Parts: sequence; structure tokens; C-alpha cells
Amino acid sequence: MLTPITAAFAGRLPDTLGIRFVEISRERVVAEMDATTRVSTADGRIHGGAVMALADTAGAVGGFAVLPKGASGTTTLESKSNFFATVREGVVRAESVPLHVGRRTSVWQTRVTGPDGRLLALVTQTQMVLMPEGKD
Repeated sequence: MLTPITAAFAGRLPDTLGIRFVEISRERVVAEMDATTRVSTADGRIHGGAVMALADTAGAVGGFAVLPKGASGTTTLESKSNFFATVREGVVRAESVPLHVGRRTSVWQTRVTGPDGRLLALVTQTQMVLMPEGKD
């Protein structure tokens, strides 16, 4: 599943931010991104929006991995982020696991950690299942 997902994001925001997928399954999604000046604030720390984009991408891919048969896709309905620490450089890792998988929604919790394993952010998001037009 890694190759099709990576190909689907070519030229899009996850590709632009340098997000790489390490693992994709129904039970867990792991993605990484380098903390560089390209994704930093003016003072050189990783931008909260970049952290949120990493977490949202991991959770969305998880939502895609658990889609029921016949679904056309997924979209984020809600996202809640708590920030605890920051980094200036190194690999930032997002590990997303499902808290709930239902017929219409899935809820994913993503731990974003820095190069030393320290928790940078905890993000919880709800993914809605999208059905083809007229297939509710």
C-alpha cells in the first residue's frame, strides 16, 4: 500500500512538505518528515501547521486504509491538536492509530514525536467516509 499512497500524493501538499510513509496498515500509520527551515517558523522551529499537516496526513491515510467496500474516499471532519514541545531539526515522526472504526466515520489519534522520541503533539481527528454519488 505504500507505493500507491506515495504516488497519489506526488506533487501535492504531503509531497511538498517531504512527508514519507514508513508503515500503512488498518492498525497503524507511520509517517515522517524532516524538520528543516522549509517547514519552520521565523525563529527556526518547526511550524505548528507543518506538524498538523503531518498528523492530518497520517490520520487521513489511516481513514483510507479502513474504508468500507464501495466507499470513494475519506475527508477530515474534525481535528484537535495539543502541542507540547518543538524542534529545530531532525526527523519528526507521526504514529497514527484508530480509536474507532465505524460505517460512516473513523477516529484516529496521532502522536508526533521529535528525533529524541519526545512528544511534540497529540492530534485526534475524525475521518468521514465518502460514498459515491447516490450510494448513501
